[in-house]
Amino acid sequence: MWSQRTRQLVELACEEDLGLEGDITSALLPEGAAEVVARLVPREPGVLCGLQLGPTICELFSKRLGRALEFGPPAGPRSFNDGDVAEAGTAVATVRGALSAVLAVERTLLNFLGRMSGIATYTQAYVVAARAVNPEIRVLDTRKTLPGWRELDRYAVRIGGARNHRDGLYDAVLFKDNHLAGVPLDELAETLTDWLTGLRSTPKFIEVEVDGLDQFAEVCQVSAVDVVLLDNFTPEQLRAAVQYRDAHSLRGKLALEASGGITLETVATIAETGIDRISIGDLTHSVAALDIGLDL
Repeated sequence: MWSQRTRQLVELACEEDLGLEGDITSALLPEGAAEVVARLVPREPGVLCGLQLGPTICELFSKRLGRALEFGPPAGPRSFNDGDVAEAGTAVATVRGALSAVLAVERTLLNFLGRMSGIATYTQAYVVAARAVNPEIRVLDTRKTLPGWRELDRYAVRIGGARNHRDGLYDAVLFKDNHLAGVPLDELAETLTDWLTGLRSTPKFIEVEVDGLDQFAEVCQVSAVDVVLLDNFTPEQLRAAVQYRDAHSLRGKLALEASGGITLETVATIAETGIDRISIGDLTHSVAALDIGLDL
C-alpha cells in the first residue's frame, strides 16, 4: 500500500531514534525480553488515521531490533480502521512484542498516528461545516505538506473526507500570481493561450489563480482552463464570480475554487456562495496532532 518513499521515511524515523546504539534505556530493564501487549489509546476523541501504517512501522523496527513486533486490533468485539471516530480512553489497536521492543517503537508509532489522526480530524471538521450549507462542495488540500510526508498527509486528508489537489508541480498546470506578474490585464487571455500551446503532456487539470474580478473575466475567455482559483475573494466577490460564470454558460465547464485565509469559522460562509471547491492549506501545514498514548 505504501510507496518506497514512505517506507524510507519510517526507516529514517527509526534510525534517528535508535542511532547506532539502540534504546539504551530499555536495554537496562531486566524484564526487557518479556512479552507484553500494549494498547494504543486516544486521550481525546478524533478520526483515526495511520492504523494502516502501523504494521509497516512495526515491521521495520522489528528488523532493526531483531525482535518481533506485531501491530494488531484491540481486545474485544470491536475493531477500528482508518476513518473511524474513536472516543477518548478507547483502545484502538495493540502492539505485541518484547517489552524493550515495544518501548523502542512507542514514540515513532505515536508520532505517525498522532499527526495523521490530527489531520484527518481537522479535515473532517472542515468538510462537515462546508457541506452543511453546500452538500456538493469539494474541500481540497494544498502542497503545504510536511516535506517528505506528502503521501501520508494527503492520505490523512482523504481519510478526513476531503480530496487531494495536484500531487506536485509535475502533474497539473497552475498559474499563480507570481507566474502572471507583469502580464497586462488586457493581454492576460492571449498570453495564457500562447503559453498553453507549449504543453507537451496532458495535465490532470489546468488552473489559473486570480485576485480580482477583472482578471477572472479575462481568464474565462481561455477555453483550455478547467479551474479558476479565486484567491482571497470576499463572499460578495465569490457570488459575483459564480453569477458571471453561469451567465456565460460556463457552469459544468469551468470550476471555481476559493482559497486564502479560510478558517473553520468562515468555511461555511465561503461554501454557501455557490463555488465548487475550497482549497485549504491549513489542513496540513500547521495541524495539531491528536493526543494518542500507549498503555501497558
